[in-house]
Amino acid sequence: MKESQGIGSPSIPPLLAMTGISKSFDGVEVLRKVDFDVRAGEVHALCGENGAGKSTLMNILAGVLQADAGRISLNGDSVAGFADAHAAQREGIAMVFQERSLFASLTVAENIFVGRQPVTSWGAIDRRKHRVLTGELLREIVPEIEPDDSIADLTSAQQQMIEIAKAMSLHAKVMVFDEPTAALSSKETARLFAVIQRLKARGVAIIYISHRLEEVFQLCDRVTVLRDGVWQCTLETADTTGDELIRRMVGRDVEMPSVEDAPARGPVLLEVRNLCDPPATKNTPGFLRDVNFQVHAGEIVGLAGLAGSGRTETALSLFGARARGAGEVRLAGKPVRIDSPIEAIGAGLGYMSEDRKDSGLFLEMSIVRNISVTSLRRFGSWWMRTGRERVVADGFRRQLGLACRNVGQNTGSLSGGNQQKVLLARWLLVEPQVLIVDEPTRGVDVGAKAEVHQLLRDFARPGRAVVMISSDLPEVLTVCDRVYVMCAGRITGELPREGLTEEAVMRLANAAGANGNHRP
Repeated sequence: MKESQGIGSPSIPPLLAMTGISKSFDGVEVLRKVDFDVRAGEVHALCGENGAGKSTLMNILAGVLQADAGRISLNGDSVAGFADAHAAQREGIAMVFQERSLFASLTVAENIFVGRQPVTSWGAIDRRKHRVLTGELLREIVPEIEPDDSIADLTSAQQQMIEIAKAMSLHAKVMVFDEPTAALSSKETARLFAVIQRLKARGVAIIYISHRLEEVFQLCDRVTVLRDGVWQCTLETADTTGDELIRRMVGRDVEMPSVEDAPARGPVLLEVRNLCDPPATKNTPGFLRDVNFQVHAGEIVGLAGLAGSGRTETALSLFGARARGAGEVRLAGKPVRIDSPIEAIGAGLGYMSEDRKDSGLFLEMSIVRNISVTSLRRFGSWWMRTGRERVVADGFRRQLGLACRNVGQNTGSLSGGNQQKVLLARWLLVEPQVLIVDEPTRGVDVGAKAEVHQLLRDFARPGRAVVMISSDLPEVLTVCDRVYVMCAGRITGELPREGLTEEAVMRLANAAGANGNHRP
């Protein structure tokens, strides 16, 4: 195994080198003398657990944060750092952030070139050139979107692709991708990888942050691991393994929970019969049509399918956050009518949103209040027992391995993976009979992913149940007892554990012409 001990390479000098980078927040050291480099035409992965310092290191590179110590060298010119993000961009550094930063009220073109619109000789915005430049970018990465489309009308995955197009518009020498595929389907991920290969061929230096190790081995030339803000190793991906990287990241071997450890399933806890959307027009049915499935006590049941297949729409309809047409929902054998999230929670149903930033968390509020917000009555009816509230939140901090200074910290200041843990803690506190989790490990590191899987298994064990929506097929195959597959607003099949393979799931996920629900 070849392990780099210093910056650069004897044969290929780095285009960018960060040396001795240190950073502290409120006296807590989050980076300690970190070295990192990337060469022209290379894809270099940066890996580590949530809170390891990856995003902090890249925010220093992008001029968002200032290092306490260390130097940045770009094309041989050394500086202490960049004063702000604009200064970094002028030097040829672009970053696709994990959290989207688009303006929902603006068009795609306006978002991509915000503050940088081409102008005429008279100083007015050259709208024709603006549209042409945007169109060229979109054709390369997401051709189904038009420059004049509104950001508000795009899906989360499409918005992520616009973030990538925005970074590409800078024609940077160094591009940083921070968890770029977290919201993307397999088709969109393949598109992104093709774009990265073209950038690599042009000599762009690419830094790639991802918790998905299969992507690291598919795409990257080298990988650097951080743990607790300290450099652990830099390795050629061809000379290492996933198990080795996991050990370097978490300092231990990680064991994934086994489906064989699941208890025998109990009675039907959730039953959905012929769930439909309201008709789109008088003669046109809605998107969701005749959705039928059952979930037994003790089970983790998967809802699989491609992006836009109807998985999230089904969850939102069940949770009362989306208009529903015909159909019946039964919980513990009793029919329930749910028209709002409050009624859903009261009936014993929980829903952990796929979009923690926009529809899951209150980022300006503390960790403790985000955890307790759906269970406030447990902490007092006339006044809040804040001490008890804090004790409970601190228990979840230890249980979930939440990396934070304390539970009074603002949730928005946490890494994406740690924000996901806060959202999970909220629903573990509520203890619904059936918990629907939508992309529960999005942006979560490999060690924490195993912990989340075990928590979901433990949650279901006492007679509750979990419905898991995930675009990560290996996760579905590892965790779920049974899987229903959706395509075009319908369930196209049910796969029992013994028939659960990637090929079987993908075949049903593309079965647009299937006639209703069936067991293959």
